Amino acid sequence: MADQTETLKFDPQGIARAAELLSSGQLVAFPTETVYGLGADARDGDAVARVYAAKGRPSFNPLIAHLADADLARSYVQWSDMAEILATAFWPGPLTLVLPLKPGHGLSTLVTAGLDTVALRVPAHPAARTLLGTFGGPVAAPSANPSGRISPTTAAHVMAGLAGRIAAVLDDGPCDVGLESTIVGLDSATPTLLRAGGLPQEAVEAALGVPLSIVSGADVIAPGQLASHYAPRGRVRLNATSAQAEEVMLGFGPVEGVLNLSRSGDLVEAASHLFDHLHRLDAMERPIAVAPIPDRGLGRAINDRLRRAAAPR
Repeated sequence: MADQTETLKFDPQGIARAAELLSSGQLVAFPTETVYGLGADARDGDAVARVYAAKGRPSFNPLIAHLADADLARSYVQWSDMAEILATAFWPGPLTLVLPLKPGHGLSTLVTAGLDTVALRVPAHPAARTLLGTFGGPVAAPSANPSGRISPTTAAHVMAGLAGRIAAVLDDGPCDVGLESTIVGLDSATPTLLRAGGLPQEAVEAALGVPLSIVSGADVIAPGQLASHYAPRGRVRLNATSAQAEEVMLGFGPVEGVLNLSRSGDLVEAASHLFDHLHRLDAMERPIAVAPIPDRGLGRAINDRLRRAAAPR
């Protein structure tokens, strides 16, 4: 957590400093077409965990990865003809595409929430595009405000909510406030409207030449709302201090196991390891016992995801 938050201007020096901070795993707020986003290197699990901690975000939900251009997007996902049509027509702009990840993609599992898809967007705001191009990688960025508060449209709004919690804010004046990005799922043969937004549904359908399937109320920013979600194949037992017969143990702090989320009890480290460790233990095809996690700070989010993984299904 930052002791003091820098305010950076949208000039070469400010952009260079913002990119430097992102590269070192720090959090930088920056303007997009709609609101200021809270950016972190989408490949750095610890940095993305700090986003949740800074916002007080109550659970780990997939985040949109912001990119400088479509060429970079293609390096992370299984591109398709429909993706090419929509990217050519509407990027940069208020359109987010959800696509299947490539093997070895390198994105943090906190960005994808352990799913096999990722949401990608190329924003149109000049400051965002310049920063993303200078940084040269994917930036995960939910809105730069404490969870549940009004979304920020100026750097002053960001500072009012997050000063001292993030490294810097890149100030380029007020955003052109509008609807959030339209989200279209392209992870199946039928394109799906996951969230209505700044790009009309009719424009997307006209570009594709086919109607969109509609998922009522779906939001790719928070799709993990089912009681049972992110569940390993075997049973998950929570608040365990030791493994029972046939179980493998996921440790935390002094409670050891086959893997340990954080031997030092660091909840940021534990958050960044959660999905990866669950995947690795799941591959052992045995029930999983999980050590107690403190129900405070990021521990609340970790416990939320663990309860969903352990729910009856």
